[in-house]
Amino acid sequence: MEALRKQASRFKEQVAKQQQAVIKQFSTTGYEHSDSIVIDEVELQRHQQLEKLYTSTRSGRDFQKDIVRAAEGLVSIGTKHVEVGTKFSEDCFRYGGENNASGEALAKAASLYGGALRNVEKEYEDFNRILSSQTIDPLRTMAMGTPLEDARGLAQRYSRMRHEAEILVRTSTLQSAEIARRKARVREAPIAENTTKLQQSEAKMIEHKASMAVLGKEAAAALAAVESQQQRITLQRLVGMVEAEKFFHLRLAAILDDVEAEMSSEKQKRESAPPTIPSHKRAEKAQYFLAEAVHNFNGTTERELSLIVGDYVVVRQVSVLIRISVLKVL
Repeated sequence: MEALRKQASRFKEQVAKQQQAVIKQFSTTGYEHSDSIVIDEVELQRHQQLEKLYTSTRSGRDFQKDIVRAAEGLVSIGTKHVEVGTKFSEDCFRYGGENNASGEALAKAASLYGGALRNVEKEYEDFNRILSSQTIDPLRTMAMGTPLEDARGLAQRYSRMRHEAEILVRTSTLQSAEIARRKARVREAPIAENTTKLQQSEAKMIEHKASMAVLGKEAAAALAAVESQQQRITLQRLVGMVEAEKFFHLRLAAILDDVEAEMSSEKQKRESAPPTIPSHKRAEKAQYFLAEAVHNFNGTTERELSLIVGDYVVVRQVSVLIRISVLKVL
């Protein structure tokens, strides 16, 4: 009798440990990897399928969050660029306007670049809106969405039921072993009470396996649907993000190419044009008039003109000096 009491005590301790394991499993939120017991081949395949789907959807969700975080960073950088670029555009326009009368090339170039910066900042604003509406919002909604959480919740319930089944199997095994030991020891028919408990345990196990099969099938279908949608939507949004960024940079390059061409053309025009003469200097150099000689003059060299009284000559005034043209009007 003492030996039986010790065996019963050990049996109770084992059951208590198994119950604690179940309680611990209920307190967790993940799908635990456990191949410590194989209920049957079908259940093992379902368990491995759910484990794979659970890991895949968790990885997909984490990658969606990575994309959202990166896109939010790009939007933040773009917003700062718009702020700085807008201020610089205003500075360029102000300098160009204040120095436009001087006709300097720098003033013209500043005005041209100020206009280009306005277009650049508009492209940044458009790119930020595209990232927000086509990448950040959809992926954030999906990563935090109900379908994913519901499907993962089903898988977690299945994991807990699997641990319960593990306890039932072990309990049934212990009961069977206890009956066999008693039968071998006393060489008598099994006690009816023990046999009934074993039958009840086996019936409960069958019922539990049936419930597991239904839940496992439901969880697998839900996770597979979420995984498929997750892969498709994430790929679609990632490709769209790349295309939007490519178009954005092409537009920036086109704007900068145009303003560079305009600035270079303006620079070449000013470098190739003859130097301008102020209006008052042009007037001084353009003063020609006709004069009559009132004295005779004999030229002493070939370059000097001989004049007699009454001759007419064309005279050009340079500053305060008067020079006589070589052209003699008879």
